[in-house]
Amino acid sequence: MPSKNMIPKGKRRQSVKAEYRVVRTAANEMEEARVQAAFDAAGEVLVEEDEVSEVETAEEIIPSAPVVIPEQIIVDISNAERRLDAFLAQQIVGVSRARVQMWIERGAVLVDDKVVRASHKLSTGEVICIAGDLAPVPLKAEPEEIQLDVIYEDSDLAVINKPAGMMVHAGNGATDEARHRGTLVNALLYHFATLSALGGALRPGIVHRLDKETSGLIIVAKNDITHRRLSEMFAAREMHKTYIALVHGAVKLESGTINAPITRDAVRRTRMKALTRNYETRAARGAVSHYRVMERLDSAWGKFTLVEVRIETGRTHQIRVHMSSIGHPVVGDVLYGAPHQILRADIAAKKLNADKRSEHDAIRLERNFLHAARLAFMHPTGKQEMKLEALLPEELSEFMELLRNR
Repeated sequence: MPSKNMIPKGKRRQSVKAEYRVVRTAANEMEEARVQAAFDAAGEVLVEEDEVSEVETAEEIIPSAPVVIPEQIIVDISNAERRLDAFLAQQIVGVSRARVQMWIERGAVLVDDKVVRASHKLSTGEVICIAGDLAPVPLKAEPEEIQLDVIYEDSDLAVINKPAGMMVHAGNGATDEARHRGTLVNALLYHFATLSALGGALRPGIVHRLDKETSGLIIVAKNDITHRRLSEMFAAREMHKTYIALVHGAVKLESGTINAPITRDAVRRTRMKALTRNYETRAARGAVSHYRVMERLDSAWGKFTLVEVRIETGRTHQIRVHMSSIGHPVVGDVLYGAPHQILRADIAAKKLNADKRSEHDAIRLERNFLHAARLAFMHPTGKQEMKLEALLPEELSEFMELLRNR
């Protein structure tokens, strides 16, 4: 017999829907903040490699409208056990969670007259006071005299050969001044008098991106009209980019296509994952990569394959994820299965302990063997066909020679 306290059948879903949404939203916010923090710590920006993302500016941290800060907030029972930062971001209209976290880090937020962490779990009756200097540190990239390899330049755009190890721009959540130095954007501001403003103060001129440890060609827009046209070309897949990658193992086919949607790994949240099974998920985004074998190496260090990869889409870590999904991770890409160091095949077969191996028994590449080598597109204003190329960087050429000769 049903309990007298049981909610009537027709009212059950209705009664919990609103509460569930609040809990789900808070959980999603916490997860997104945690994942972005992990990417920031790794020196990568959580964005698409080649597709244009939505225009993002410092408004995520600096609101455009004045904010009314209450003198004090008393925690009621419905908000007990919530995180302090999530609670305040919901309570104060016009303030993002990132800005609340900055207040807490500065000691401007007191809970029962004590400085606590952003992750502090609230209790019923606690009194929250916000005081002190609440003005956020302006987020703006500054010019830096950093050498650039400019492959092409005119009054509308420039094409740069980005080195590995350089971030394209700092993330919106990076509040440490050091994180806003040494990026491609810092160098662009020094070398070019004008850059498009559509990307905001943190990413002027930036239309698309490359991972930090990926080298090669990247287009920069000098004005807003060119930026919009380039963005449209990326969206229409009229921008043809070809990469060169060295992968572990002997790729079976001479050429092939990897058509596998990409989503975030449910377990290791800083990684992406290719869905190789025939099913759909709303979180996954379609991704297509075409590869062709350029050279096969059967070296003392094992078997490797140099491939040329042309991408139709530009999902986060797309080539790295796709090649790893077919059992051939990019050399140097430890995030997706490549070893930290490569042992000689005979040494690996003996399974010797590290203390019994010499320094000549292993090699390693300090970056990913992935290079954006060629770029072909119609100039967005001049309408002439553009075909640009960047040769393999010296460190990658030397690594290839090492494998070929030993």
